[in-house]
Amino acid sequence: MSRVRIHNMFVSLDGFAAGTYVTTDHPIGDAAALFAGFDGRVIHGIDGVDAPITLDRALTSLWGQGIGVEIMGRRKFGPQSGPWDDDGWRGWWGDEPPFRTPVIVLTHHAREPIEFANGTVFHFLDAAPAEALQRARELAPGTDVRIGGGPTVCRQFLEADLVDFMHVVVVPVVLGEGERAFPHGAALTDRFDMEVVSTPGGRTHQLWNRRAREM
Repeated sequence: MSRVRIHNMFVSLDGFAAGTYVTTDHPIGDAAALFAGFDGRVIHGIDGVDAPITLDRALTSLWGQGIGVEIMGRRKFGPQSGPWDDDGWRGWWGDEPPFRTPVIVLTHHAREPIEFANGTVFHFLDAAPAEALQRARELAPGTDVRIGGGPTVCRQFLEADLVDFMHVVVVPVVLGEGERAFPHGAALTDRFDMEVVSTPGGRTHQLWNRRAREM
């Protein structure tokens, strides 16, 4: 059965998962401390990293297993806002985005799809979470759907109770401000079972699995 998954959501001790601003030079704004020491190569698979296989690397490399399509917010795709400019922007990742699947970018402004040779295709869609999920499953039937962020998009899908699995990485830093990871007042522990494991690097990995929904 197709599941909706959130992976590698890095969260500070005070509950923030992103900074307050995004620019071309600072794609994660003032939240860089969340990702200190993170080896982003694991998104290509654990066998693609020329380094020891640690628990941190093993857990974060689950990002791509069984995923057929991603849904992301516009700020994950780029720093722009408002109507699209004809500036040639094709995402943060250059000519080889790591997704290799269809990707839905949620935006209020229409744009033609952008296709890459490695199989990545960005589709731009103005839709609520349930509508976006329906479109994602049409693009990649039978596969899992990854909610790729940022935090606002993850919160929207959690509020709509559409998430089946969530991998949260609690990092021992305090940001003081930024984008909250979780919906305010949401009783997530009433919906999810959670397993927790800490690693020598100081991170705490939380694996949240949605309990069966009542019919």
